[in-house]
Amino acid sequence: MTSKKVIELFYDVVSPYSWLAFEVMCRYRNVWNIDLKLRPAFLGGVMQGSGNKPPGLVPNKFLWMTHDLARLAAYFNVPLHPPSDPAEAMFRKGSLNAMRFVKAVQEKATGGDQQVEKVSRELWRRIWSEDKDITEPASLAEAAQKAGLGRSEIEELQKLCTTPEIKDKLKSSTQDALEYGAFGFPVMVCHINGKAEMFFGSDRFEVMAHCLGEKWLGPQPAHHERSSAKL
Repeated sequence: MTSKKVIELFYDVVSPYSWLAFEVMCRYRNVWNIDLKLRPAFLGGVMQGSGNKPPGLVPNKFLWMTHDLARLAAYFNVPLHPPSDPAEAMFRKGSLNAMRFVKAVQEKATGGDQQVEKVSRELWRRIWSEDKDITEPASLAEAAQKAGLGRSEIEELQKLCTTPEIKDKLKSSTQDALEYGAFGFPVMVCHINGKAEMFFGSDRFEVMAHCLGEKWLGPQPAHHERSSAKL
């Protein structure tokens, strides 16, 4: 059996396009011959470090994004609904506290990224499906509780996420993304034959599959497999 190809997924829960890529990559984790590595990072740091500008600064782009996300939510089957004030949620409040919390979950987790996946998904649900806050400690605690973490675990994580250690680890992940050439999220870095191939956005899966030597079966590969079984 050939060794699995490693894919690093850099993301921030403030990014709706990251949610789409996150769900697709989680669905393909057991379809493609890949080892998926979740890399929570800080989008604000990537934007600043790369000199990129938020879409909210370009009115036509921001308007287009609102319509685009509605189409993509249906296509990818992700319950994505923009918050009542996207600019407030994305740009003024930000996600630094949330991503430090996710990084703390990853630091304490044992046995892989299962808890990181669940907590990240609940934070996306809060901001991009339920129009709720993701900045306050109580908000982070509620997301973690829905992800299955206990009260004592959550209290420990809330202390840990304020430490210099976790702040530095988030900075390190963000810097890693910049060194791969990131200018926004999501970013997927595929390690193929000793070479790192970076893919940006949630619309490059077919090209990624080609580079990996795999097949793109659409946004919901399980549906494709069931349809094929009926033939």
